Parts: sequence; structure tokens; C-alpha cells
Amino acid sequence: METLLKELLPPLQGSVKCSSVILKSPTKPRKYQSALKDTHCLSCPPADMKFSTAMRRKLTSSSSLSKHENGDRDYIGFATLPEQVHRKSVKRGFDFTLMVVGESGLGKSTLINSLFLSDLYKDRKIPEVNDRVTKTTTIERKTMDIEERGVKLRLTVVDTPGFGDSLNCEDSWRACSNYIDEQFRQYFTDESGLNRKNIVDNRVHCCLYFIPPYGHGLRQLDIELMKQIQHKVNIVPIIGKADTLTEPEMKRLKKRIMADIQEHNIQIYQFPECDSDEDEDFKRQDKELKECIPFAVIGSHNIFEVGGRKVRGRQYPWGIVEVENPKHSDFNKLRNMLITTHMQDLKDVTEDVYYENFRVQCISQISQQAIRERGKLKRDSVAQIDGIISETDKLLLQKDEEIRRMQDMLSQMQEKLKASSRSSNSIYSDSQTPTEFDGKKKDGIINV
Repeated sequence: METLLKELLPPLQGSVKCSSVILKSPTKPRKYQSALKDTHCLSCPPADMKFSTAMRRKLTSSSSLSKHENGDRDYIGFATLPEQVHRKSVKRGFDFTLMVVGESGLGKSTLINSLFLSDLYKDRKIPEVNDRVTKTTTIERKTMDIEERGVKLRLTVVDTPGFGDSLNCEDSWRACSNYIDEQFRQYFTDESGLNRKNIVDNRVHCCLYFIPPYGHGLRQLDIELMKQIQHKVNIVPIIGKADTLTEPEMKRLKKRIMADIQEHNIQIYQFPECDSDEDEDFKRQDKELKECIPFAVIGSHNIFEVGGRKVRGRQYPWGIVEVENPKHSDFNKLRNMLITTHMQDLKDVTEDVYYENFRVQCISQISQQAIRERGKLKRDSVAQIDGIISETDKLLLQKDEEIRRMQDMLSQMQEKLKASSRSSNSIYSDSQTPTEFDGKKKDGIINV
């Protein structure tokens, strides 16, 4: 600070005393005599002194640096870690995959376009009635990049046209469940590979399941699908076309749906509990979100002018139903939950719970397969050893058979020799001793 002011201020005559510094000037120019009326230190210049923009910037940075160096000596610097993570996350961008399941005509496409202010289904063609008789559930995936205030979001919307449209809906849930498993398997393969830098996350983070408003609760089709995917994805139940019901009818339908969910032990997305340090507004908002499940929503592309302001809604002969009016629809609450407050929690639950369960199953299957292959190799090796032992036993049996045959031959030869020795004794009586000796010798040799 002193060095900067020395560069800025010209030399002054006399002594300017202060507790921090004393500046002595050898000369006394006339135009700076007025500056000596008040005593100022070098770190506290007069208030009427004007600085340039660059000089003011230098003074500000120097003062803040001296504050950290002198005033706050316990400052380390790791308090800027959230800012570093924020900059890196914003630069990388975010991914979010949303699956929409429900019968045709419940306003799924309109709601998605209303949520993200876009038109994802420009070229969609509505099938004829005859085509729906044998139509099966298919998967359509659309990806779009959204940017808001410098934050980039890669949004993937997975639609399931044909769900519940055919006469036989027993296997309608299978296409949805298989798609979720395929995305988990693809992510597991990419995560286990060598190149893990550019992994694309296409795992389904949330499933909006649309329930028709004309029923008396959950149907068997709804229960079956929820049970099949409840351990794979976050399920958020939605009542489509909420403008077809009055407010009392809507309350009764919500109670019936929640009673059916509890009766069949269906696991839907559970909102996390608020921390004790959260403000009262956030706690109140979280409580209202929990009470609104299932969300009764309305979607529309049309814009009308009501009371001097433009709103999106649906026009009827008796009036206009506003999409974003909390008295008419839960659209704002669903959008706040899905995008503003709980998007990251949906991704965390998918990562820490559902994907972890799938990953554990894959690892256990791989280990079991390795154990089975190891046991098979062990059995094959034992069989080979058994084959070798059996061949050896065969050779030993053959050798034993040959030894027995040789012993039989030797015994026959011994009998013949004995018979010949008796006949020779009768003919050659004079040579009895050598003959007996020779016979005994031969018998000894044979016995050996």
C-alpha cells in the first residue's frame, strides 16, 4: 500500500505524521501546500483525492491481500472448494433421463413439452384404431440440449407408445423393464472398461407413470408395471387430464390411488426428509409436495390472455383452465420437484440404490459363473486322472496275468523234470548221487 501511494503522490514538503508512517519531503511546491493542512498517513489518503480505474483496482486487491495476510491469519483457502466444483460441473454439464409411461391420450407428450418449453414430438403420427389391436409396446428416445443461465442440461425423454393400447396387455411392462436393465448393463460395461473418460449416462433417473382419471384407483395393468420396475427406477405417479375431474373427485381419486399403492406394497419415490437447518419456506414446500402425490396435472401449448397477462391453458365454453394455476393443476409443484429441488436427489437415488443393486447382482453372477467354470475344470481334471489310473490298472492286470502264465509254465517244466529224473534213476543206477545232485540243483534253480 505504501509503495503504491508513493508512486501515486508527489513528494510533499515537511513532515506528515501518522501512527503508521512518516514521510519527509525535501521540497515544498506551492500547489501542494494545501495538502499539508490535514495530516494523513500513506494508507489513509485524503477523501477528495481521485484515482484512476487501474490504480483503484490495484489498491483494492492490495488491501484485500493484506487483510488475509494480517487480519485473518487462520484462513487456509479450502473454503473455495464448492466454487471449484461448481465451475467444473457447469463446464461439464448435466444429464437427466426421464421415462414417460402410460396409455395413449393421457397428455404425456403435451406435459413434457410444457415442462421444458419445447416441442419434442413434431413428427409424431397417431395410429389408427385398427393398428392398436395388435400393437405392442415400443421404445422411443429423444435427446435435446437445454441451456439456461450458462448451465447446460442434456435431457433424454424415453416414451413408450403402444403401452396398454392392445387387447392383451399382459407383457406391456416387459419392454419398459428390459430397457431399464439394458441401460444399467451398458453403463456397467462402460464403467468396467479401459476408457472411462467419456461415459454417457443413459440410465433412467425418473419414471412418470400416468394414471387415467376415469378409473376408481389403480388397475391391474398399473399394479403389474409398478411392481416390475419399483426396484429399478424412481416412480412418480401422475393423474393425467386433471381438468376432467372436479376438486372433490380429484381428492377421492388421490386417496384411492395411495390406498392401492400401500395395499400392494408398491414402492414409489420417497421425498428425502428436510434437515434441521433448512428454512421454514423450504420445509413448507417439501410438505406440500408430499401431500400432492399423485400429481394431478394439465398440459397445453395454447396461450391465452387472462386479466391482462398471458397464460398457458385450455379453453372451454365455461372458461379457461390455466396450466400453472395451483388451484387448477399441480403442474408447478411437479415442475419444481422434478427440475428445481429434487433432480439431483433423483440421480443420487438411481446411482446409490438402484444401480448399486444391479451392479451387485452382476458381480455375483460373474463370480458364480467363475466358480462353476472352476468346478467344471476340476471335474474334468479328476476325470482325466481317473482315466490315467484305469489305464495303469489295466497294464498291471496284464502283467499279473503274464506272471501267472509264466508260473504255470515253470510248474509244468518242474513236473516234467521230476518225471525225467525218476526214469533216469531206474536206468542209470550207478550214477544216482550226481543225478540226485543235479535234480536237486535243478529244483533249487526252479524254486528260485
